[in-house]
Amino acid sequence: MKQNLFRSRHEQTWETLEAVLAKDAPEALRTRFPRLYRQVCQHLAVARTRLYSGRLIQRLEHLVLAGHQRLYGSARQHRGRLAGFFARDFPVAVRREWRLVLLSALVFYLPLTAMLVAPQIDPDMVYTVLDADMVHDIESMYEPGEARIGESRGADSDVLMFAFYAYHNTGIGFRAFAGGLLFGVGALFSLAFNGLFIGAVAGHLVRIGYGGTFWPFVAGHSALELTAVVLCGAGGLRLGLALLAPGRYSRRHALRRAASRAVPIVGGAAAMFFLAAFVEGFWSSMAFVPAPLKYAVGLALWTLVTVYFLFQGRSHGH
Repeated sequence: MKQNLFRSRHEQTWETLEAVLAKDAPEALRTRFPRLYRQVCQHLAVARTRLYSGRLIQRLEHLVLAGHQRLYGSARQHRGRLAGFFARDFPVAVRREWRLVLLSALVFYLPLTAMLVAPQIDPDMVYTVLDADMVHDIESMYEPGEARIGESRGADSDVLMFAFYAYHNTGIGFRAFAGGLLFGVGALFSLAFNGLFIGAVAGHLVRIGYGGTFWPFVAGHSALELTAVVLCGAGGLRLGLALLAPGRYSRRHALRRAASRAVPIVGGAAAMFFLAAFVEGFWSSMAFVPAPLKYAVGLALWTLVTVYFLFQGRSHGH
């Protein structure tokens, strides 16, 4: 194809991309950027292969370079916003809701503690929360001497277990958050039930002498996982409070305002669930790691999480 024909056939595409790259380009036009950018990249490759004029190639190179800067500059901006979220927005949002976080923690940890103690007094108390089959499965998961702890699995299934833990734990958090739409009652129930469940498991395993297996297993990921549950519950309570006491706003408007405060907390908690699943899948289940080392890692993570939420972002005046 001759250069003049090539130019006339594709000139409109080039001009459209130039318009898209302009600062004042309308949104409807900017949505066409990915397709236009790919087309112009192809046109530049063709022009170079066919040895078209230097002026034409220079023009296409300029367009491709500008498109590249738009594409990857945008990616850098997204990464910058993501870094800013975890460096400032997330911990600030949690501190802003400290009262609800405290309430959520009490509703979660008080039943957990009570159910941890109850089986030591009355062994049958565990069956008020767990059925016999679940008790048997849990005992087999944490039986001392197993090569892997926490699940009956092969040594090559760490990735699958990471996916399972991430799916399962984020599901718990989402239910606690979404339960807030039931005027907060669903969030309270989810927090209390999960506290009872975890406490029953821990209490029963301690009573039968499996504490030496169970505590090292949960030490590593507990700070991330349990804190994330509490934060999701606090987000749900924020939604429920908006429905119960919308103030001078309509319930719909109040719920929208509450969601703007709760979603950053739940979004950060989701990231914590994924980190917890990674630790649980690739670290916690390793039976050959000495228990003191697991306790040290767990203590370090609890300290890190506490310091993060207490102090991170305060340099920005929050």
